[in-house]
This record gives sequence, structure tokens and C-alpha cells, in this order.
Amino acid sequence: MGQINVNTRNTILLCLAALALAIVLGVLTARSITIPIIRITKAAEEIAAGNLDNRVDTTHFIEIEEIDTLEHSFDSMAGQLKESFETLEDKVKERTAELATANEEIIALNERLKKENLRMGAELDIVRQMQQMILPNAEELEIEGLDIAGYMEAADEVGGDYYEVLNTDGIVTLGIGDVTGHGLESGILMLMAQTAVRTLKEIRETDPVRFLDVINRTLYKNVQRMKSEKSLTLAILNYSQGRVSISGQHEETIIVRNGGEIERIDTMDLGFPIALDDDIADFISHISIELQPGDGLVLYTDGIPEAKDIKKKQYGLEQMCEVISKNWHLSAGEIKQAVIDDVRRHIGTQKVFDDITLLVVKRTGLALEEKLEPQAAALV
Repeated sequence: MGQINVNTRNTILLCLAALALAIVLGVLTARSITIPIIRITKAAEEIAAGNLDNRVDTTHFIEIEEIDTLEHSFDSMAGQLKESFETLEDKVKERTAELATANEEIIALNERLKKENLRMGAELDIVRQMQQMILPNAEELEIEGLDIAGYMEAADEVGGDYYEVLNTDGIVTLGIGDVTGHGLESGILMLMAQTAVRTLKEIRETDPVRFLDVINRTLYKNVQRMKSEKSLTLAILNYSQGRVSISGQHEETIIVRNGGEIERIDTMDLGFPIALDDDIADFISHISIELQPGDGLVLYTDGIPEAKDIKKKQYGLEQMCEVISKNWHLSAGEIKQAVIDDVRRHIGTQKVFDDITLLVVKRTGLALEEKLEPQAAALV
């Protein structure tokens, strides 16, 4: 039994020694695994914080192939990230320099545009002033036997509306036109039209076909020289001794009788748009209408019937005719003002997008030559 007890005690001691050795070996093995992982974790935290120069310590008490591979891969990834960030920083710096250069160019371009806008604005103001300067003045509208009132207001840009009143040798020529679009080209074409009409009037051209044909050929060649696609509608009316001749294509001509009765004359078949084709003679025609004392006519551009309020509702030709009819017992100036006031009431706070032009002509009585004719006949 003594020997058995000694053997048992030795076995227990050996077991305890083996257990202690196993624990020590287990701890060492665990540390050899966890320490590299902790290092990798700390290195990841350093990289996340922006320290890309940090590397994992690859010295170990026990070499484990998988851990070594992971550490080397992590170091390689950190190096690649650093290289990528450095490359990205270089690209960002390069791009920033390009953007700075582009920004300087944009600033310089904006300065040039400001100067150009100021110059263009000054030029447009000059053209706008020229348009107003060539309109008939108050003295030219004072024609015996007629009461005449005209109005033109351009939109924000230079417009292409035009009206004319010329009295030569007892023949009163009325003109009204509208150039397509707005801007400098439209304003220049309007000035050309006015000059052509004035020239033909000064050489006493009265034939409506030749009158409009010459205007068209003149403006067409100028438009071609300008390389423009502008054109205009133009109506020419000649009045003498109570009769008015209407030719040219434009908006409807409104004839108003003494009691306010409205007659609307469609000019679609009386002409063709000016400067659209080189030969329009075959399209030009005319009609003649008798005007008694108290009768008259109203010419306008599409800026009035197409004027819109804030809800995009158009003013309309019928509304204008109604205002004219109700106020026809008044003077031409008062009729004109009544229409303009009603149009502005309709527009309200809405922006004016098109030129507004109106010409009111009212026969007040017999002209001087008509009064003298019976006297001359009596003397004969």
C-alpha cells in the first residue's frame, strides 16, 4: 500500500505538472495569436485616424502562417492606401489649380460681358430714341379735316412697331407695320421701312402696287445683306377728300362710322409680308372706302389684342372694338387714351412682352379743298 500511495502521489503530481504545463503553453499560444490581432486592430485604428505611415510589427514569439499573411496583407493595403491618397491629393491640387484658373477666366469673361452689356444697352437706347424721334410729331398730326392721335410704346427690348402720318399735296398717307421679333435687328428694319416709305412719298409715288413692291425689294435686299430672317407686316393707307385706299397685309383695319358702328377690314388678301420674298407684286391689292364726316379708322399692332394679364388671358380685338365704339363721340386723343387705359387695366402687374401701337384717325368735316370746290363751281 505504501508503494501504491507513493505511485498515486507521483501520478497526481505529474498530472498537476502536465496541467500547469498545458496552461502555460495554452497562454503562450493564445498570446501569440491575440497579440498580432491586437496590433492589426491598433494599426487599423491608426489608419482610420489618418496615420498611413503606421505599420504592423511582424516579430512574433511563435510564427503562425495565417497571421503572418494577414499582417503582410494589411501592411500592403496601408501602403497602397497611402499611395492612393498621395496620388489623389496631387490630383486634387492639380484640379484646384485648374478650377482657380477657370474661375479667373470666368471673372474676366463676366467683366467683359458687363462691359458688352453696357455697350449694347447704350446702343439699344440710341435705337429706341431714334424710333421715338422719327414718329410723327404733334404738328404733323394737325391736318385740316382730320383728327389724328398716335401712340407707340416699346416693350423692354427695342421693338419693331412703326406708324406714319405724311401729308403731301392733299394726300394723307398712313402707314402701320410690325417687324417680327424684338431687338436691334427689328429696330433697324423698322427704321429702314420708315425711310423707304418717306422716300416714296417724297417722289409722289401713289400707285399702291409699285409703292409696296419698291419697299419690299429694298428691304429684302438689305435683310439678305444683314443675313437676317426678319420680315414685317405693313399696311399703307392713302386718304384724300373723304376716300381712303387700303393696301398691304397687316392686322385688321377698323372702320368706325359716325354712330360708333364698327366695320373690320381683313387685309390678308391685300398684300404679303415685306422682306420675305424678292417679288410680291402679284400679291398686292387695295380697296377703297368712303368716310363721311364723323367716320374714321383705327390702326393697331398685335401688341394690343395679344396683351395678356397675369392669368395669361389675352385682351382681344373684340374688347378693343367695344371701347372704341363706346368712346367714338370723343376726340381722337381721348379715344386713343381710353383704349390704352383699358389695355393697361387688363395687363395689370403683368410684364409688357410686345410693343403697343395705336393710330386713331377721325374725319371731322370737309377739308379745305372740298369746301372750295362748290365755291369754285359757283364762280365758274
